[in-house]
Order: sequence, then C-alpha cells, then structure tokens
Amino acid sequence: MKKVELCCIIDDDPIFVYGTKRIIKEVDFAENVIVYSNGQDALEGLMKTCTANEPLPDVIFLDLNMPVLNGWEFLDEFKLCKSKKSKKILIYIISSSVDPRDLERVKDYEQVDTYILKPITPDDLSKILGATVES
Repeated sequence: MKKVELCCIIDDDPIFVYGTKRIIKEVDFAENVIVYSNGQDALEGLMKTCTANEPLPDVIFLDLNMPVLNGWEFLDEFKLCKSKKSKKILIYIISSSVDPRDLERVKDYEQVDTYILKPITPDDLSKILGATVES
C-alpha cells in the first residue's frame, strides 16, 4: 500500500505523540512526520508553509483539547489557508473525549474526515491509508 508523503500530528501529549510516531513507523504510514504541541504553533507553521507554496501535509491528526489554541480554534483558522499547491488534506480528530457534543460538532467542519478515539491503532492507520489511495 502506498504511504503518505507528509503527516502532521498536532497534540500536546508527548506520550501520545511518541506512541503515534512509533505506530506510524511500524505501519510504514508516512514518509515524513511533523509535530506541533499546540494549535497556535501548528497554525503558524502551516500558514508559513502555505504562503511559501511548500507542500502541506496529506494527513493531519488533530487533538481537540490543547493549550494556547485548541483543535476547534485551529480548524476555524486553518480553513482560511489557501495554497497554490492546494490539495485535499485529510484531517482526523484524535481525542479521548467521548462527549456527544464533540462528535456532533465534527459534522460542522467539512475538512474533517472522521473522529478517532485515542489511542490510535495500526488498524486505524491502515484504514486511513486505504482512504488516501482512493482519493
């Protein structure tokens, strides 16, 4: 199965990030992985990439509950990023929240592909790889 070129993890939990990077490597999910520890750093980094017309990530794993700028606020701002190299970016909400309001709110964001409960599993990544091949 073809792997993604660039994957982005936006999460403030270093243990989750470490585990996810290990699974990404184990499953051979992505060529490159970039990590941001909060939504603000991610927004600034990705906007800089966007304005420089450099490639944006193919897949973004986004936590909802983070300091500085949470996942919802990141989504509201990130949708304004338009690049000449624009492509469909698959955004997956990765959260430990089982709040029905969060599950319902995801539907308001067309750029979000789906909601995955933490922790992410090799099976989750395999399904995502299958989805990226189809699109």
